[in-house]
Amino acid sequence: METVVTSDGVKIGCHTAGQGPPLLLVHGGGGDHSRWTNILGQLNQGFTTYAMDRRGRGASTDGAGAYSIEAEFNDVASVIDAIGSPVDVLAHSFGALCALEAALRTPHVRRLALYEPPLPVGVDFYPAGFVKHLSDLLDAGDRDGLVAAMFTQTDTRASDLAIMQNLPVWRKRVDVAHTIPREIQALSGTYQPDFDRFSQIEVPVMLLTGSDSPAPLKLAAEHLGRALPDVREVVLNGQAHFAMDTAPDMFLREIHMFFE
Repeated sequence: METVVTSDGVKIGCHTAGQGPPLLLVHGGGGDHSRWTNILGQLNQGFTTYAMDRRGRGASTDGAGAYSIEAEFNDVASVIDAIGSPVDVLAHSFGALCALEAALRTPHVRRLALYEPPLPVGVDFYPAGFVKHLSDLLDAGDRDGLVAAMFTQTDTRASDLAIMQNLPVWRKRVDVAHTIPREIQALSGTYQPDFDRFSQIEVPVMLLTGSDSPAPLKLAAEHLGRALPDVREVVLNGQAHFAMDTAPDMFLREIHMFFE
């Protein structure tokens, strides 16, 4: 494992494996680097993978003050810069948002594969009071319920949720359940995307969406696709927000076609 120290003193852990050109893996909300376990063996056959733990989870420390979504963007950029060569990036959900913003903060991104970054585009991802509901579950010690509520609210199918609950990564999600409310709070008002700035990202981008994903995620992808100058838009038929878990072969096929 390698450690990168950010400008605000947070230590970001990166779990490295494989052999080949560098590929940074940025996980989404409610998890850590282990969310890639299901497909990591295949990725390691062609890349040196750097699976980072975002701040506040796994091998990474957390910020000393109030949570800042901008600090998460800088974390990803810091890791990319520390790798020391042009880096391919594969990122999911909230991590895809962080990777997108990081591409504006470092010149060392080679290509980006982004799976449904939850960009606010005027359609609410979560109902009013949802952050308080999650906070109440956390205060009550119901971390399993908190994680399940997050997935249910994003229209995760019961069959997909059952698959994820039976994966080893589920316990990791439960361990970091306390990070979920702060991220949702940021998406519900603190953060506003600047699509004019995204048009300055000139590296090739693959934008993945599931055909069965929630409408707000599809709408966000449409907005982003129009802004990016070099974009390949891919729809994962029959899948929703977690195809790396529910259809790993389909997901990997698209990843390899883009990066190789």
